[in-house]
Amino acid sequence: MAITGIINTNINSLSTLNALNNTSNNLSTYIQQLSTGKAINSPADNPAGYAIAQRFTTQINGLNQAVSNGNQAVSLVQTATGALQNETNLLQQIRTIAVQAANGSNTSADRASLQGVVSQLLAQVQTIATQTQFNGQNILDGTFSGQQFQVGANANQVINVSVSNAQGNAIGVNTVATSGSVYAAGSGSVTANGYGSAYTISSGAGNFTAGTVNVSGSAGASGVAVTASESAANVAASFNAITQQTGVSATANTSVAFAVTSGSFSFSISNGTSGSPTNTVNISANVTSVDPTGLSGLVAAINNSTAQTGVAASVNSSNQLVLTQNQGHNILISGFGGSGTLQAGTAAAITSAAGTALVQGFVQLQSTQGYSLSGGTNIGLANISSLNAASTVNVSTVQGANQAIAIIDNAINALNQQGGALGAIQNRVQASVQNLQTTATNLQSARSVVQDANIAQATSQLTKYQILQQAGISTLAQANALQQSYLKLLP
Repeated sequence: MAITGIINTNINSLSTLNALNNTSNNLSTYIQQLSTGKAINSPADNPAGYAIAQRFTTQINGLNQAVSNGNQAVSLVQTATGALQNETNLLQQIRTIAVQAANGSNTSADRASLQGVVSQLLAQVQTIATQTQFNGQNILDGTFSGQQFQVGANANQVINVSVSNAQGNAIGVNTVATSGSVYAAGSGSVTANGYGSAYTISSGAGNFTAGTVNVSGSAGASGVAVTASESAANVAASFNAITQQTGVSATANTSVAFAVTSGSFSFSISNGTSGSPTNTVNISANVTSVDPTGLSGLVAAINNSTAQTGVAASVNSSNQLVLTQNQGHNILISGFGGSGTLQAGTAAAITSAAGTALVQGFVQLQSTQGYSLSGGTNIGLANISSLNAASTVNVSTVQGANQAIAIIDNAINALNQQGGALGAIQNRVQASVQNLQTTATNLQSARSVVQDANIAQATSQLTKYQILQQAGISTLAQANALQQSYLKLLP
């Protein structure tokens, strides 16, 4: 307590002034809180709370930018998928034209005109693939690969994306080439003892040999067992049974060209193997001359039973008899008699003295992606696939039109797979964006608890300190007046 009568040191005034300063500081704090809406406006207000709020702010800013990144990524993916759909539409038109060109009613001139249309459509496919851009970047020419969508607030929170090359020379069917052609030379020996050892003719690169063919494709690896007398149709079915494990499918065909001599013909034609024939029919005809007219009787006799055997006959430009089984089943010729002969390539001729022959087909493997084989020689195939590109299709011939259908089918599948992958990425990015928005909202709520001012409380405190300030000023005036009252004691 101050000593009464002292005027040199006004203790009451100093105490009141100190309290008034504290009141003013607190008053300034709550005025600042109410003006900014924040309880923490500088590190001095709450050092720990300030650091926590700044970390929240860093994360929230990163999340908001990641949301923007994600929306940009969705726009890029939509641009790519839209362009892929346009390419697919063009390929669908090309496939329709290929089916049209394969029809026997068309002339060479018709097919040449159709090929002109195909060439223009392929050129547009190439244009789309090379000119589709997003923010100045090509996205369908194979250069947009190994990219990352930053969809998180921190480093390495990304979604990886690659868009495969969609140019016409990069999509199509990956096949394993054979060393022979559809009409390959025969091999083996001719026998005359019923259904004994058959004279084996290969439609592909060579006769089948017993063993295992292993496939390593985009979906994985697996294998099939092959027997020597098995049909190409059975082998293809075995490969198709493991398509889910390998990503590789198979087709089969059987076709052979025989050089024919004039004379009489009598034989049985069937499917299956030498020891197990199926769908057997008897053929009898005379060949008067080795030309389409002279061979017409034999061709008609075989075609009359096509519904049963699946074997169709025709005459090629070399006046050879062509037998075709489109499903790849074996063609078995047995009980051969008559004065005429049939000879495939350089093999021994089928005559009445040696009259059994087994014609095996060929298997073609195909995939939208590259693959490799081990043991491919067991069915006359090489071991590394190569691409038959969509840009190479030519429908100016029937054979070319049929090949175009298979090539374009796989090209469409490749684009569909890429579109599906991009669609999945788009869904993932959109899900990430939604999660980012939810997380950012929750973090802002958490930061608010730490940083934002309680307006009701701040207003109450402001009122309190305003009253205290007024009281302090009044008290300071009273303390100063008390000191002045002592001056009245002076004479």
